[in-house]
Amino acid sequence: MTFKYTAIDPKTNQKTSDTMQAANEPAAAEALKGRGLMPLELKLLDQEKGLARWRHRISTKEKVIFSRQLSTLINAGLPLVQSLRTVAEQLKNPKFKGIISEVIASVEGGSTFSAALARHPNAFNNVYISLIAAGETSGTLDVSLTRLADQQEKDAEIMSKVRGALVYPFIVLAVMGGVMTFMITTVLPQVQSLYNELPGAQLPLVTRLLLGVSHFFVHFWWALVLLLVGGGYLLRNWARTEHGRATVDRLKLRLPLAGQLYMKLYMARFARVSSTLLASGVPLLKMLEVSAEAVGNVGVAASLAKASESVKGGKALSASLRGDPYFTELVPDMIRIGEQSGALEGMLDKVADYYEKEVDNQVKAISTIVEPVLMIFIGIIALVIVAAVLLPIYSLVGKNFIK
Repeated sequence: MTFKYTAIDPKTNQKTSDTMQAANEPAAAEALKGRGLMPLELKLLDQEKGLARWRHRISTKEKVIFSRQLSTLINAGLPLVQSLRTVAEQLKNPKFKGIISEVIASVEGGSTFSAALARHPNAFNNVYISLIAAGETSGTLDVSLTRLADQQEKDAEIMSKVRGALVYPFIVLAVMGGVMTFMITTVLPQVQSLYNELPGAQLPLVTRLLLGVSHFFVHFWWALVLLLVGGGYLLRNWARTEHGRATVDRLKLRLPLAGQLYMKLYMARFARVSSTLLASGVPLLKMLEVSAEAVGNVGVAASLAKASESVKGGKALSASLRGDPYFTELVPDMIRIGEQSGALEGMLDKVADYYEKEVDNQVKAISTIVEPVLMIFIGIIALVIVAAVLLPIYSLVGKNFIK
């Protein structure tokens, strides 16, 4: 939990205000006393909603900058606590600053850096903590932090490309939806009013169908909103369950076009994280455990857990992954070469580079396919709307209602 506190320093009798992380309010008060401060007021910030909570979230970019700055300071010979204090002063995000303040307090209290970070799983995932722990053990914390920053940047770059490919179709569909809503709720009712004034005139079928849709939108829009909000809420909660998440992850890999993109994305992520962990000195079994969590797919994670059990039994990792439906054939082949040459992390790094380029190419290919499909879809919708508006008018002319 994030708390905003106001405390007084008994030595200087000065008040200070900042944010901090703690499990609960008593723990926050104890942490302040441990710093030699007397707490005056504690306010839970985790109750912030909407825009305020979004504004205070910790972005990947902030963690990358934090990691690089901390790596530079440690490499320059500064002690860890002093380096953390210096970096914390540069942080503008109050939530992130509060977390680092708590980390500093924990380290000063005798905790290791990795253990202090592990108390904040919402900010630092298992990959981050494992690499920090490996860096502490090997005495190469600065190198581990640099590798972390590189890995986070590459992962963020891939996800940015995938999200970017979705922006254009979303904007086009949103604009088309707005135009269609305006036409069927404003223009078509005017055509209906014209027909109502002419005895014996009957609207064409396509116009009557769209008028039915218009009637629903105008009079029962609230039901549609409730259906979308309620359905979205139930779907979101179901997707967070174990069964729901497994189902969603399976569907991702079976989607036309997008399924191949997701598979390449997972392979790139697995290879990049694994390479970074091994290069930092993380043991193979621990690497598999952390990578399974970092990949972000239940099926891939289950395959890695199964492979880990095989490796414990003395089987090679490449042989354990060969034939697995959640892994492409290239991955175990490259891992086998790495095992034979003693350069497994190097081979995984090459796999990551390959699949990151493949993801980029796949995104471009999907964008190329989506654009003409969208144009055809928009053309059909526009044709239906134009027909619904113009056919009644031509019908009136043909029947001599309009001369």
